[in-house]
Amino acid sequence: MKDGYVIKSKNSGQPTKEELELINNYTRRKLTEDEVYVFSVVLCDNDIDREFERFTDKSLDILSEMFVGKTGIMDHEMCSDNQTARIFSCIVETIEDKKNQIDMPYRRLVARAYTPRSEKNEDFILALDSGIKKEVSVGCAVEKITCSICGNEMKESSCEHIKGRQYNVNGKKQLCHAILDNPTDAYEWSFVAVPAQKNAGVIKAFNPHMEGGELKMEDVMKKLNLGESLTLTKNQSRELCEYISDLKKKSEVGKAYLEDLKKEVMKFSAIVQPEIDSKVMKSVVEKMSIEELKSFRDTYKAKMASIIPTTAQLDCKKKEVKNMANTQFKI
Repeated sequence: MKDGYVIKSKNSGQPTKEELELINNYTRRKLTEDEVYVFSVVLCDNDIDREFERFTDKSLDILSEMFVGKTGIMDHEMCSDNQTARIFSCIVETIEDKKNQIDMPYRRLVARAYTPRSEKNEDFILALDSGIKKEVSVGCAVEKITCSICGNEMKESSCEHIKGRQYNVNGKKQLCHAILDNPTDAYEWSFVAVPAQKNAGVIKAFNPHMEGGELKMEDVMKKLNLGESLTLTKNQSRELCEYISDLKKKSEVGKAYLEDLKKEVMKFSAIVQPEIDSKVMKSVVEKMSIEELKSFRDTYKAKMASIIPTTAQLDCKKKEVKNMANTQFKI
């Protein structure tokens, strides 16, 4: 996801005639200028954000077409009741005399959005005008995520660089960041409390392993293990709690299985190798892995077969019963 923010505009609130025509392309009936409220929002830019990721200029141009018609929601909660606004136009702006962190001309993706004027939306429009609702986040997917240091795909093992770290390249220190290129889809844009991008204010959903625009739990855990920062939606937070709870249950089962293996090895060892002190054996068993314990258990079982015969004491074959005179019980 990528971050952005609502910006002031000369024509905020009242749509122009041209804008009203664009808006009515998405309505079931023709709305009047008094029935809609319009505003401008920066969706994302070409600068390095707080998660050390950056869109290319080409990506911004592609996204400017993809985001037209996309719905604005709250906190990435994807339900119909949570829809608040819709984008009706989108352009890429170049800000004169401003550079991004890699000394390129600063470019940003600016959208025009509308929301109907109604009693239900009065508080929302007031929050926009007062600057309370300002930061936004977009959800999109990209085909390529490359390393700014080596140029390799960051999801491949060939890249060993870590985002956010400085690396010496040709005698100069460079900040490692992910370059997001070739957008394949734009899901939605959302109002959020904490944005990730410094010059905008949105959360990005660029990972090709995402489902429904959200990170899979495996990717969330991977980011956490690498010490990377990320923003979770309510659904993701709930899923993460369930994921951890499931891991705890599996861990308890694994611990119980491990203890049973240790007891089996100790028991078989006492029979097969009674000369080994039980305290010494227990010390050895405690350091064994599950695979080592299983190997010892199976080996001991095989040796026990020669020490303790498994043949039944009574032979109950019918053809022999007639000639038997209880000789098995004679002493």
